[in-house]
Amino acid sequence: MWVFIATEVLLFGGLILAYFVYRHAFPQGFAAGSRHTEIVIGTTNTAVLLTSSFLVAWAVEIFSPATTGIVTWLLIGAACLGLVFIVLKGIEYRGEYDEHLVPGIDFQFAGSKANGAQLFFVFYFIATAIHALHMLIGICLLVTLTIICRKAPTTRHRAALHSAALYWHFVDVVWIFLFALIYLPGRSAS
Repeated sequence: MWVFIATEVLLFGGLILAYFVYRHAFPQGFAAGSRHTEIVIGTTNTAVLLTSSFLVAWAVEIFSPATTGIVTWLLIGAACLGLVFIVLKGIEYRGEYDEHLVPGIDFQFAGSKANGAQLFFVFYFIATAIHALHMLIGICLLVTLTIICRKAPTTRHRAALHSAALYWHFVDVVWIFLFALIYLPGRSAS
């Protein structure tokens, strides 16, 4: 699992490096683009993922044959929160589509920083879509583990739960970085 996580770090690290290169080249356009993101949805999604991580960590901590029921509900709760994240992200995407902020389709951005803002939204959609795909994979892992662990949990199941938890926490940490890069820049400027 650690090798897989390392490859994912390279993937998201490359995206974040590209973000910094283009943000350096177009600082005002990126700040203007960031101001057009839905900070309330982004903040809510951050709280949702942090809560889901807590539930997964709790499930790992108490995992035993005697706590199967509680572990099942904790994993279901985390998976449901993952779905809440996806739904909120879909609502946010719809709003950006309605505001013509999807690059390449009918991008419309008022002001002189439209090119930089369009590059910002290219990064935004690529990074958040890849992250959402990873969220869906994590949700599937949690649901699968819920089904498997409902029966008689074994040491093998504990190892699988640890691996799934590691993946889930990684995806959550990636979101914290994306949140800081996407939603926060340019907010203090008038």
